[in-house]
Parts: sequence; structure tokens; C-alpha cells
Amino acid sequence: MKEVPDTVVCPGCDAVYARTPLQPRDVARCPRCGTELDRHPGSQQQRILPLTVASLIMFAIANLFPIVEIELRGLRSQTTLAGAVVVLGGEGMSVVALLVLATTILFPLLQLCILVYLLIPLRREHRPLGFAILVRMMQSLRPWGMIEVFLLGVLVAIVKLSSMATVVPGPALWAFMALTVMLTAVLSFNPGAFWEMTFRAAGDEEKKEASA
Repeated sequence: MKEVPDTVVCPGCDAVYARTPLQPRDVARCPRCGTELDRHPGSQQQRILPLTVASLIMFAIANLFPIVEIELRGLRSQTTLAGAVVVLGGEGMSVVALLVLATTILFPLLQLCILVYLLIPLRREHRPLGFAILVRMMQSLRPWGMIEVFLLGVLVAIVKLSSMATVVPGPALWAFMALTVMLTAVLSFNPGAFWEMTFRAAGDEEKKEASA
């Protein structure tokens, strides 16, 4: 199949257009149906890898340290996210435990690992193995990462428990807050930009071979 990097297909009506260079903050829309075709990424491609690495660090802190510490009548209790999943499973709520495990640990971690795997070779102008499959997988996983929903639930629980016991936020809670902000920025990255980056890398390689 021949690759045509200078064209764009409208996801709304399947019309095919020639890709035109965009200026910063420019957005290209389909004249037929108004669907967004492309937008200028600004400096997003340069900052997405550092943000992804920082998100992985915050993810590790959020899962290795306690979320909160509860003190009631001299007794103290604290748990990590993995510990909460184990407790849910032990209480007979295996479906809820599986959902928490998937949406707050497995899927977000898988998305971040895919991003790192894709971005590092692309920075070196090289297309990694399994590129197309991983880009599509990342798009499929996007709706299933629900760390922000989990964080909201934890904050609501802390507010309710604070009237009955002493609740001390743990390092993981602050890490979850930072991770939520970072993931919002990271996952706003348009996956279509990966194709632009890999086409550009392929074009650069062809130019190097031609000049040699």
C-alpha cells in the first residue's frame, strides 16, 4: 500500500484533502461537514516525552506509598492503591476490585509505557516495531483510564471520614493529584501526530540516503 503523507481524510464525511501547513493556533476544518481535520501542535511534540516520564514517576509514587492514614481511637490504618484492590477482592467485591485495578493501574500504566516506547525512537527519527498497532491500542485505551474519577472518590471519602476520625493525606494522594494534571496534558496529545512524526522521520531518512 502506498503511503500518501500530504493528504488528510475527514473522519466525518471521508472527503480527502491536501494537507496544508498550519500556523501556530491554526485549526483546519472540513468545508463540507465542519469536522476538525488538523490543528497546529505548537510545542506539544517537544514536551510530551518529558511529561510522560514525569507521569511515570508520579505513577510509581502514587502506587508505592500510602494514600491516606486514618487514626481512630488510637488505632492507625493506612493502605496503598494495590492494598485497597486486595481488600475489595477479599470482601467479595471482585468485580469492583477488577475495575479499580484496570482503570487506575493497568490501563494508565499501559498508555504511559506505549507513549515512552513510541516517542523515544521517534525522537531519533526511527519508527518502532508495532507502531501502527500500538497507536491504535492507545486510542482504544483512552476512555478506560479513570484516575481522575478515583481521585474524586478518594477526596469525597476523606471529607466524609474527617468528621469521624483523623485523616492524614499520604504521599500517594498528592502524587495522584499531580498525576491527574499531567495525564490530562499527556493524553490530550493527538495520536494522529504520531503518523506525522513517523512520515517526517521516513522523509528525513530518504533525504539522507539520497544525499549520500
